[in-house]
Amino acid sequence: MEKKKIRIKDIAQLAGVSVGTVDRVLHKRGKVSDEALQKVLTTLHEIEYKPNLIARTLGSKKTYHIAILTPDPSLDEYWHQSFLGAGQAETEWAQYDFYIKSFFFDLYDRNSFKSVAQAVYDDCPDGVLVAPIFYQEALPFFDLFKEDGIPYVLFNTNIPEVQPLSFIGQNLFESGKVGAELLHLRQSSTGTFALLHINEDSNNSVHLLEKERGFKEYFKENKLNVKIKILDLSNREESSIENELLGLLLEPQLQGILVSTSKGSSYIASLLEKHKKQDIRLVGYDLLEENIRYLKSGVIDFLINQNPKRQAFLGISYLANYLLLKKEPPLTDLFPLEIITRQNLKSYLESGIH
Repeated sequence: MEKKKIRIKDIAQLAGVSVGTVDRVLHKRGKVSDEALQKVLTTLHEIEYKPNLIARTLGSKKTYHIAILTPDPSLDEYWHQSFLGAGQAETEWAQYDFYIKSFFFDLYDRNSFKSVAQAVYDDCPDGVLVAPIFYQEALPFFDLFKEDGIPYVLFNTNIPEVQPLSFIGQNLFESGKVGAELLHLRQSSTGTFALLHINEDSNNSVHLLEKERGFKEYFKENKLNVKIKILDLSNREESSIENELLGLLLEPQLQGILVSTSKGSSYIASLLEKHKKQDIRLVGYDLLEENIRYLKSGVIDFLINQNPKRQAFLGISYLANYLLLKKEPPLTDLFPLEIITRQNLKSYLESGIH
């Protein structure tokens, strides 16, 4: 079938939908179910409709520009996974004349966030996907985006008061509670349980503070007579961090540690292994390469997976659908709290859903 002879009737037949459905998709009029929309868009892709033809059919010659504002993926494997998800989305939406540009800031430098966020604003994007790691520094830029009518989607960290188009991630308060429950599972009702913030400044990080709040709440609501230690070890020399942690690890009543950051999980695992502290339960975050290795060896007992790759992929998809088809995304898309153990790790990795 030659592309120049393709009719709406042909597209409808290939997609298994009505002619009217195809017409509504192409001309942005009336309501179309998610399933039917996906069928039509998939068919347009499969028959290799040219991007400029699709744009013309949709009544617009505009190339949409989406900016992505995230930590530098070269500094942290967690953010490299989100970078891969963004790349997947870019490939999928390129056929519809979307130009997606990434802006990276230093995860450990709030001034870097400010300067890079300003660069995003100056680039005049049509939509922005943001991981707002630095709470205070992010707020003024959301005001600017809002004033200019630029829609923005948040992922990883939610700041409800800035009223994003959508938030994609997990309920981090519940995540902290789950982490505490995993530490306390089949443990005695006394002892010390610690939450460690490694690498990132918890005082300016909503996502870490929410995990901490949930961690404390678990022990409070269950009326457990335990000692809770919260350590913020950001912006410190590694030798200083290790010395402080060694004091914690030598505490005889220490039963478990929850590490709130992905990268910090493998660091604490390495210290437990180095000092042969096999009796201390360790719960961390995410399927990073080193975390997986320590999970397999038994140093890490549980990993709570946040699926950063899919978070970024969906964030771009929501923006693209909104800009192209005026399709409103969900206000919040909360991922399940996936608990990974040695027993289910292999099946999870082989499923490809992460």
